[in-house]
Amino acid sequence: MIEARNLQKRFGAKLAVDDVSFTVQKGEVLGFLGPNGAGKSTTMRMITGYLPATAGSVRVGGHDVADDGLAARSLLGYLPENAPVYSDMTVQGFLRFAAELRGFHGAVRDAAVDRVVETCFLQPVRRQTVDTLSKGYIHRTCLAQSLLHDPPALVLDEPTDGLDPNQKHEVRSLIKRMGETKAIILSTHILEEVDAICSRVIIIDRGRLVANGTPAELRARSASAGQVTLRLGGVADAAAAEAALTALDAVETVQLLDREGGCLFRLQPKRGVVAGDGLAAPLLKLAAAKGWMVGELHTEEGRLDEFFRGITVPDTVR
Repeated sequence: MIEARNLQKRFGAKLAVDDVSFTVQKGEVLGFLGPNGAGKSTTMRMITGYLPATAGSVRVGGHDVADDGLAARSLLGYLPENAPVYSDMTVQGFLRFAAELRGFHGAVRDAAVDRVVETCFLQPVRRQTVDTLSKGYIHRTCLAQSLLHDPPALVLDEPTDGLDPNQKHEVRSLIKRMGETKAIILSTHILEEVDAICSRVIIIDRGRLVANGTPAELRARSASAGQVTLRLGGVADAAAAEAALTALDAVETVQLLDREGGCLFRLQPKRGVVAGDGLAAPLLKLAAAKGWMVGELHTEEGRLDEFFRGITVPDTVR
């Protein structure tokens, strides 16, 4: 539904986006991550036709954004970061105005407005002016305008920005439902949001795409993925227990983390060892032989924030 190919954007001497390519299918919610200044919003603006690309191309539903922009944009709904609204309009008036810009009039316009007011939970503020709304309701009003024409593709830049926890839950649930039938690109800094609603993730850093995969695949590439946490009771000598664990064939390293409530160890399996299959059995066998009580035994699946930090450059060293 959305295809970006070798996208590049220069602002004078600065190369903001450098050879970025990806696709988004219908039924897919793509999480678009990166540090501040990495090029996320610039990429999204090129996808929507708001900014022209210096090089490369974008196609939406088969239509080239540069050569057939009207057809491409008719298939897109766009929620920009800090989306503009007219503060002296009511929510209903603003949405009617936006619908008319889309070519809707009369009963068709009113039906579209009614639908997005309900979809975005705007009934309580429908007749209030925008300047009386909270930041969360303003953001939901902007989200509603992007849905007026029921587009098959959505580009959402920080869609839960400014929302309280209940509102975030509602909007995340909405995006997840829409993602069953639409192609959605979602930019966010909230990694729990990625786990909650995204079927795939790409990470951009300093203008270049540095990772592409499902949340589970990226977590599995983090440094902690596969590590085993083991809490043992009845250990008389922690150093001897650490040595015995290190001597196991499947174990690369052992670290004693804590002695409160028993000895808590972190074990790194050797490369190629599947912790759940290749490490649990020898650990339990050793514990039984030593008379230790196993109070905790679990394998880390990895962390998305850890992987993100590992492949992006912190702002302090840019």
